Amino acid sequence: MAEPEKQGQMAVLKDAFGLVRREKPLAYLWCGIIFVIVLVGGYFAGIGLGHPIYFGILSIPLALLFAFFTFTRFANTAAFTSIEGQMGAGASVLMSIRKGFTTTPAVNASRNQDMVHRTVGRSGIILVGEGTPAVRSLVQDEKKKIERFVPGVPVHEVLVGNYEGAVTLRKLQKTIKKFPNKLTKAQLREVRNRLKGVGGMNMPIPKGPMPKGVKVPKR
Repeated sequence: MAEPEKQGQMAVLKDAFGLVRREKPLAYLWCGIIFVIVLVGGYFAGIGLGHPIYFGILSIPLALLFAFFTFTRFANTAAFTSIEGQMGAGASVLMSIRKGFTTTPAVNASRNQDMVHRTVGRSGIILVGEGTPAVRSLVQDEKKKIERFVPGVPVHEVLVGNYEGAVTLRKLQKTIKKFPNKLTKAQLREVRNRLKGVGGMNMPIPKGPMPKGVKVPKR
C-alpha cells in the first residue's frame, strides 16, 4: 500500500496534468519538442566525440528533465490562469505558501467583493487587499484595528490587482516573501495567539489545484 505522502503527490501531479490540458493544451507539444531537441543534440554531440549511441542514451534522462522543467512552467502559468479574476484568488495564493506564514482569508470585505486577507509571518502582519483600487480604505481600516490588538508589530500592506500600485496575482507570493524578518519565533507565536480571536468572514475561496498545484511538480 502506498504511503499517504506519495499518494498525495500523485494526486497533485494528476491535477496538474489535467489543469495544463485544460488551460494550456499546446504545452504537451512544446514539452515533446524540448525532449526531441535535447535528445538529438546529445546524439550529435556524441557523433562529434565518436560515441553517438552512448551519448544518445545519456541524453535521455537530461531530455526528460528539460521537458519536465518546461511542464512545471506551464503548470504554474495554468494554475494562475485558472483562478485569476475569481473572488478570493489572492487568498488561495497566500494559503499555498508552504511554511512560515499563516493566512486568514477575508478578514474584511465590501459589498462589491473587495476584500482584505491577513497573513502573519516573521516579517510581521501583512494585509493583502484584493479587488478594485477602493480596497485601500478597507486595508487602512483593518490596519487600525490590528494596531489596537497587537501594538508595535510591523504591519505591511499589499494590494493585488492590475492597477497602479498593485501587484499581480503571479507576483504576490514573491512580494510577501521579500519583507524582512522582524519577529522572533516566540514573538510570532504571541502575535498569532492574540489574533486568534480576530477571525475572518465566511467567504468563498477558489477550490481546485491552486494551493498544491503551484508547488508541484517540483523542478
